Amino acid sequence: MERTFAGERAAHARAVAEAKGRHVGRPIAHPPASIDYARLLHAQGTSLGQIAAKTKIPKSSLHRYLAGSQGRPSAAPTSP
Repeated sequence: MERTFAGERAAHARAVAEAKGRHVGRPIAHPPASIDYARLLHAQGTSLGQIAAKTKIPKSSLHRYLAGSQGRPSAAPTSP
């Protein structure tokens, strides 16, 4: 029974925080400005290793962020 009440209290606290305009949930790992800078460097022909060193974004994350900027299809299927 206490478990149910705890869930209700948590849901209420999230709703109140969202109503006040606060971000609820996991924090953003990499700011959009860093991702845009990485895309700019990639468009200029900079290697992923150099981009990772400059932006402090791991290469594995860069692969995900830059996948859409080259016109390649994303991993998510699209509906016709």
